[in-house]
Amino acid sequence: MTEQPADGLMPFHAMEILKCAKIIEATGRSVCHLEVGEPGAPPAPRVIEAVAKALPLAQGYTNAKGLTELREGLANYYATQHAAVVEPESILCTMGSSAGFIIAFHTAFRPGARIAITRPGYPAYVNTLLGLGFGIAEIPLDAANGWKLTGADIAAAHADTPFEGLLFASPANPTGAAVDRAELADIVATCQRLGVRLISDEIYHGLDYRGPSVSALELTREAIIINSFSKYYCMTGWRIGWMVLPDELIRRAEILQQNLFISAPTLSQIAATVALGERDYAEQQKAGYARNRQLLNNGLQTLGFDIGSPSDGAFYAYAGISRFSNDSMSFCEALLDEAGVAATPGIDFDRAGGNRYVRFSYAGTQETIEMAIERMGRFLQQAG
Repeated sequence: MTEQPADGLMPFHAMEILKCAKIIEATGRSVCHLEVGEPGAPPAPRVIEAVAKALPLAQGYTNAKGLTELREGLANYYATQHAAVVEPESILCTMGSSAGFIIAFHTAFRPGARIAITRPGYPAYVNTLLGLGFGIAEIPLDAANGWKLTGADIAAAHADTPFEGLLFASPANPTGAAVDRAELADIVATCQRLGVRLISDEIYHGLDYRGPSVSALELTREAIIINSFSKYYCMTGWRIGWMVLPDELIRRAEILQQNLFISAPTLSQIAATVALGERDYAEQQKAGYARNRQLLNNGLQTLGFDIGSPSDGAFYAYAGISRFSNDSMSFCEALLDEAGVAATPGIDFDRAGGNRYVRFSYAGTQETIEMAIERMGRFLQQAG
């Protein structure tokens, strides 16, 4: 699973581990799934009801930008959650955040432009940029600083290797690090001073455990905002997300959407429109993640993993494994084969230093977390 072609494109190892886990489950063995960032709960019941009702009729394309009702609902979301004024015409509904990244890159940058990302960071950033022919500048982050990006980090990286864009997530995958309003303002101001276009990945918004999520829209209208219903609203497989675009980029993004994807799935847009009104349900799921967050963090510390305080947001624990191994891929393969616990090797998120880390997702059930900790304890005892 570790072959690397000449262009640097690599597998998404979380999905590779999931594939192997499914093969193991097909033999009758159970697996504790801590490898993928996928909520264990389904969408809110009213979402399912609305889709079932719409199913006989909702078979055609929508407007390329998306259903008017959904875009109006998203505009209201920004008004109520972030006190930000966003026109529905500035919003583009996408096939998950993944399509949003593709549209953002081709909308805002010329072919071959260099875009900065953090390391560690979401692996699809690297692979999507490479696959589309863009250049990359990596900004290394440090556990000692809570894995948080600063304006000084951006400026130093830009002075070393200039770049035209910055793709940044808060809360972040895999670390769960989240910046507060002042820290985000520092990032926004630095990008503006350097002439760098900010793409703010806000897919884990709502899943902050230390305060409200802060959108870049609260600070600037020059950033491209990307978000999704996958995480907070428990809708991963529905493949529905959205973008908020600066005025000068709206038309180009719409044209790209028309040609690359036509429109987001109609039923998923209907589901998303209803989901926006089901925040009480989403908050119930978040409360479960919060319990799992503490449970997993305590368990990993007891087992000897190198991990500090629980993550600020999202639903991940990024744990050091130096006490056990210096090869995160081999460690995760053995953990799956011998203990039936699926986790993601750190090399997915950091090709330079990720061999010393493993990411665990706590988005599943409490029972899964408890069983995984018990199994890992036996595995590490036998390995030691």
